[in-house]
Amino acid sequence: MKSWIAATLLALGTVPVPAAAQTVPVPSVPPAPPERPACREVGDLPFLAIDAGSAARLGAIGLDRAAIFAQMRETSIPETMGCWAMPVGNFDSQLVSVGMAQWNFGTGSLQPLLKAWKQAQRGGFRRARKALMPVHGKTIFSHACLAVPVKPRCREKILAAHGPDGKLDPVLWGEFNALFESDAMLQVQLDTYLVLLEAVRQDLLRVFPDGPITLRKVRWAVDTKVQQGGFPLDEDLARLRRKLAAMPEADRWDRLGAIFAWYGALSRSIDQDGVQRDWAWNLDRWGCLLDGRRIDPEQYEMLHLTFLRSRTAIGNSGRWQALTFERRAKIILGVGSVSGKADGECLR
Repeated sequence: MKSWIAATLLALGTVPVPAAAQTVPVPSVPPAPPERPACREVGDLPFLAIDAGSAARLGAIGLDRAAIFAQMRETSIPETMGCWAMPVGNFDSQLVSVGMAQWNFGTGSLQPLLKAWKQAQRGGFRRARKALMPVHGKTIFSHACLAVPVKPRCREKILAAHGPDGKLDPVLWGEFNALFESDAMLQVQLDTYLVLLEAVRQDLLRVFPDGPITLRKVRWAVDTKVQQGGFPLDEDLARLRRKLAAMPEADRWDRLGAIFAWYGALSRSIDQDGVQRDWAWNLDRWGCLLDGRRIDPEQYEMLHLTFLRSRTAIGNSGRWQALTFERRAKIILGVGSVSGKADGECLR
């Protein structure tokens, strides 16, 4: 590994002595992605409709129909490995997370989708519910579970449908999978995602008031919105940009190297999850880009903005901060591995 990473990690006290242990092992090939069960994959389907007004507004930032579904697919990769459903249980204290953007009960993001699907069924709701969720449907669509936050009796029933390993039992897993892979719920997921994209459009105009809205920025903003719900405050953006403007040119690359080292130190610590297969490969390739000065001004600023937001990821007391940075750094640089899926390369 290039000396700037090893030296910075050593300075941070994260690399043990003796000298033979002062380097981080660098995989020469990307990590193998995990196997996943067969699923209905995220992608464009003829019956899925996009409102004409929404299409026009999103088209103004370069998102036509093909780009919208490409963005949905990209969002789903780290969330559900590209599936429309992929339900998971309470491993992250969100009770149940499901859908291509992993909407969940814990944050209250899942309940609106359930309500929208129920409303779309009109008079056929009970019949559709029984067909897709014959065992747990009454519970999932009860007032207790549709409330935000969910009521204690809902939480108790759902937790009772978890196995000893903390995962959803096969019945509830199968019913959530059936519901979220159904045609009507695919439309609900698309509609919900379109609302998110339109909100992102407004956010981009605030976060980047002076620059063009590039596709890289759109992709970055969508991932930030999905995972963290929002962006830094104006005063934080202004403070960071003042510091970047005043920074001596001689400090430019060391400052960015320190952010990468922060990511590496977090990834090696005991309470960071989701990055174990990826971080060493990422550090090596990003270090290669840094050493070759192959990071343009837009990328440079966006990496600092990502650092600003990632260090405020507070879920499970910061358990996902390294993953949060990793996801967005891959988008910014076009090189990176997330959830075992590596893209791009840096040739020395």
